[in-house]
Amino acid sequence: MNQAVTYDPSTTGAPGTPAAPVGAAPAIREPLHAPVAHLVRGGVIEGIHYGSVVVLGADGEVELQLGDIEAAFYPRSALKPVQAVAMLRAGLPLDGDLLSLTAASHSGEEVHLAGTRRILDLAGVTEDDLRNVTDMPYDPAVREQWIREGRQPSRLAQNCSGKHAAMLYTCKLNGWSLDDYVDPAHPLQQAIAEIVEDLTGQAIAQVTVDGCGAPLFSVSLHGLARAAARITTAAEGTPERLVADAMRDHAEMASGSGRDVAALMRAVPGLLSKDGFEGVQIAALPDGRTVAVKIADGANRARIPVTAAALARAGVDPELLAEFAGEALLGGGREVGRVRPVRALDPVTDTTTM
Repeated sequence: MNQAVTYDPSTTGAPGTPAAPVGAAPAIREPLHAPVAHLVRGGVIEGIHYGSVVVLGADGEVELQLGDIEAAFYPRSALKPVQAVAMLRAGLPLDGDLLSLTAASHSGEEVHLAGTRRILDLAGVTEDDLRNVTDMPYDPAVREQWIREGRQPSRLAQNCSGKHAAMLYTCKLNGWSLDDYVDPAHPLQQAIAEIVEDLTGQAIAQVTVDGCGAPLFSVSLHGLARAAARITTAAEGTPERLVADAMRDHAEMASGSGRDVAALMRAVPGLLSKDGFEGVQIAALPDGRTVAVKIADGANRARIPVTAAALARAGVDPELLAEFAGEALLGGGREVGRVRPVRALDPVTDTTTM
């Protein structure tokens, strides 16, 4: 498909369309998070998860917000679809399952390892050229199997290896150095930063290092939602649309066979979904309706029920979201409560039940 090209920031959006104006960077401050979910046990609110939520309408306007959607924060792996768009614009010739893997936080299943090896082979490099950290597979069941088999942590098993392999491939195509591709000053990372700013519509507030070793760019939750909406509403054939289609068509490659992210994309037609460590989630529909969530304490148990409630507020049929209502809390082996989104997100549900 794509041929190797030199990066040109003027090619963002539809072909030939100049980059949109970039606004000021979000403020770096203590976010003013609000309650987004209650931990209800036996009719009593036992705990409260704070966070921030934004729901965008198809016109891009904010239809609902809780907490602080304009403060600088780190999207973590929820930014990977944007990074994948940037690599396509820099000439990465991947599509389908391998492009989905490029934007993945994968579970470390054999299909993910095999896909990463395919990207490395296409690039003419090896696992030794990867600069992500070594790790065991992310999925608990896969990790336990590795431990039983006596397998050791590796860069290939680490959940970001697909992204890193694609970064190497992009560098190889453009004649950029390989050893330092994770340096924020590297041409690849500068190209990615340009697209982050273009798609979010705002300047990057801060740059640090993500868990895998790649640069991590700080934007706002509102900006992240805008980026997700631009990816899902892009015209056919654009890098944005290619990423959205790849992730939707190969949801398990973008996460894992047992992951809630893939299940959410299977349940809601046309939905693009991506999670990130520390309680981050994006979910965007083809018409631009988009949800972005940040759970303040990083709790994974609140991420999906809050996202599902916000999607329902965005107009998604609640029946499609029933399986994402929140994990049950057990007492003596029976269900005695659940994680419940707050009334502002789910006005129908009585959060003090159970």
